[in-house]
Formats: sequence, C-alpha cells, structure tokens
Amino acid sequence: MASIKEEWFGNVRKDILSGIVVAIALIPEAIAFSIIAGVDPMIGLYASFCIAIVVAFLGGRSGMISAATGAMALVLVSLVKSHGVEYMLLATILAGILQILFGVLKIGALLRFIPKPVMIGFVNALGIMIFRAQIGYFIGADIMMYVFVLVGISIILLFPKINKTIPAPLITILVLTGISLLLKTDTKTIGDMGNISGTLPKFLFPDVPLNLETLKIIFPVSLSLSIVGLVESLLTARLLDEFTGTCSNKNRECIGQGAANVVAGLFGGMAGCAMIGQSVINFKSGGRGRLSTLTSGLVLMLLIIVLNRWVVIIPIAALVAVMIVVSVATFDWSCIKRMKLVPVTDTIVMLTTVAVVLATDNLAYGVIVGILMSSVFFVKNISKVGVKKIETEGAVIYKCVGQLFFASTTHFLEKFDFDVDNINVKIDVSNMRIWDESGADAFDKLLEKFHENNARLKIEGLSDACENLLIKTSYQYSILPEYRD
Repeated sequence: MASIKEEWFGNVRKDILSGIVVAIALIPEAIAFSIIAGVDPMIGLYASFCIAIVVAFLGGRSGMISAATGAMALVLVSLVKSHGVEYMLLATILAGILQILFGVLKIGALLRFIPKPVMIGFVNALGIMIFRAQIGYFIGADIMMYVFVLVGISIILLFPKINKTIPAPLITILVLTGISLLLKTDTKTIGDMGNISGTLPKFLFPDVPLNLETLKIIFPVSLSLSIVGLVESLLTARLLDEFTGTCSNKNRECIGQGAANVVAGLFGGMAGCAMIGQSVINFKSGGRGRLSTLTSGLVLMLLIIVLNRWVVIIPIAALVAVMIVVSVATFDWSCIKRMKLVPVTDTIVMLTTVAVVLATDNLAYGVIVGILMSSVFFVKNISKVGVKKIETEGAVIYKCVGQLFFASTTHFLEKFDFDVDNINVKIDVSNMRIWDESGADAFDKLLEKFHENNARLKIEGLSDACENLLIKTSYQYSILPEYRD
C-alpha cells in the first residue's frame, strides 16, 4: 500500500491537471443526471463536488472519481416524482448510512466473487453506454458540431506525440472553446444544458417528518441506492487496480462512499458513486493520487461559483470528443479475439452482462445477472458425480468421484445397484467431497438402501471433514459405526 504522502503528493502536477479536465467534464454529466432524476441542475452539481471532496479523503482508491451518476439518478426518479426533493435528500442520507454499515461489516470483500467475464462485460457495456450517450448531441446538430468533434478527437490522439506534460483533453477543451469564440459559431454549449446559478450550497436537514411512515417510503429506495452505488464503485476500484497494478481498500471505499452521500444529502445534493468514465479520463490524463480527486471537486466548485460565466461558453463538442475517445479506450477489444479461446459459457456470461446493462441502462443489474449466470454454469460444471463399479470375488467396490452437494444428488443414487444380499460392498469416497446437508442426506439414503438389502458395507477414504458432517446429519452413519473403515 502506498504511503499517505505518496497518495497525496507523489504525482502533484499531473494530478492537478487531470483534476481540472475531470472537473470540466463533470459539469454536463451532473446537469444531465439531474434532468434524469427530475431535479434542478444545481442539485447534481452540488452533489458532484461534495462527493468528490469527501471521497478524496475517505475513499479506499486513490485517483478514482466519484460524483452524481446516471445509475443513481434512475433509482431516484420515482421517489422525486411521488414525494419531492426533500424525500430524495433524506433517502440519499440513509443510503450513505447503509453504505457505511456495509463497509463496517466488510461487504467490500465480496468483490472477489465477481468473475472475470462479468468484469469484462461491465467494462464493455460501459464503453458502449458512454459512446451511445454522445450520439444524442448530434441529433439536429449543424456541420460545425461534426467538425469540432473530429478536430477534438484529432487533438486528443495527436497532441501526446508533441507534448505529454499537459493532458490532451484539456488542450482540446481550450482550443475548441477558443475557435468557437473566434468564429462565433452557434454550436451547443454547456450553458445550453441548464442554468448554473453560481451559489454555494447550504447545510440543511431535509424537511421531512422522521417517522415509520417516512422510513417505509425511503428505505427501499435507499437500499437500492446503496447497493447500486457500491457495485459501481467497487467495480470501478477493481478496474483501476488492474490499470495501475495497485491494490485498493474496498471496505474503506464503502465507508468513504457512504460518508460522501451523507454529506451530499445534507448539502442539497443527490446520491452518487464512483464514475468509471470520469475515472478513466483521470487515469488517461495522468491522474493517480488523491490530489486529482480533490482537485476535480475543488475546481468544479470554483467553476460553478466563480467562473460560471466562462464555463457556459465551453462547446459541448469538446466534451463529446473527449468522451468518444474514452469510450473506445474503455472497451476491451482483446475480448473479441479471446472469445474463440475461452469456454462458451464465459462468452455467454460476458455478452449477457452487456445486453442487460444496455437494456436497463443500469450497470448494477448487468453485474448481478452476470454473477447469477456464472454461478449456475459453475454449479452445473462441478455437479457431475462419477461412480465406477468394480466387481471382485466376494465383493463389489464403488469408487466415487466428484462433489456431492445439493446440485449433484439427483442422479447419485441411480448409479448404485442395491439388488444385493449378504455381499461385501465397499464404497471408496477418497475422491469425493460431501459439502452440505443435501449431500449428507443422499449419502444417508445410500447407506439405508444397502442396509435394507443386508449388504456388509464398508466406507473407505472418508475425510475428517466429511465424517464430521455425516456424524452430525446422517442418521444411518451415526447409529451404525461398523460402516466406518
């Protein structure tokens, strides 16, 4: 783990510059997500800089960007429509408290159960979603929009060959803004998306009655927010872990995200979580430390409060160019070649994850479905139990192989011949593991059937763990110690 000094001051120049790029890119997204949730654009902007600042100090992954997000906005839509903004703020605070609780309970450790195909599907779906979101800006746009985007993409791709000190996205934003002012074009700007009032948020507790009825209204929403937010945040942290070759503290990230949402709710902001697109922008722009996250929050606040009249003139085309490049860089293109090499089930899981995300516009849903599918395929693969019958003079030997548990018990008993009478029967379970009560029950029925047919039965190769399970749960095994070898 990196030291505190290294996390904060190990990459100062690049962290500050990349944080500026991210701050500018956050503005249109925060406004767009506010519109999705049905609230004033300033609510998304307040949330974004509150969350970014808190996560910079308390988050478990340095260099990760958190703010108001589309996934959280979608969860809030129905609550805002039915009960208003005040209930949304209280739901955001409760979601943060739940996330802190999850962090204390070390829920972040469950991330290791997310399979690689699901992770690839998550990343690919995100790349497609980012690209798809940019298409809307071209609808009804004039030729200058297309020209600006092409120029912007060219700058992002070519500028690093000239100078790697300044992030190419920042140069793109400055150059296209300058051209727009010089030519006095009518291309759409940030100011066209919504009003940026330039006022600081105020600390206030939601004006909502604190009673059981209110809890019934907000708890389902808060629980959904907490889960969706943590899934996206922890997957983003894992992706950045892979990009940087470093480790992050997933449980600390849960606590940090929770604290950030509590603060956002108290300052009039909507719920948020890690933004994988903005985090990738930060990474591609050279941001690695906590200073980049803090800078994005502070600069965002500066842009809104002090420089809002300059921010509103930035062409949307500049940010669209940045996001298109990010979407292409985010997509895991190597997975196309790997589809011929990996098991078919892995490909099915990856494609299903992508499909569900694109159909629901919710990354968390895709991940959950992907995990469930992976679990089903895994259980199917390991639930094949083999039983080999060997007949010798005066005895029958059954050699059992595999994992005996709830999914493999169905055909287990069918593999034995119980038509015996006073015959020595040996059951060799050296290569079998009994995992649960279902498996123990199937084994118990096996012993019972042989006992009813007067077999002289011996069990060989039973491990200590399996024997302890049978002693506790198998009636036949526990009352007939002569079975034991």
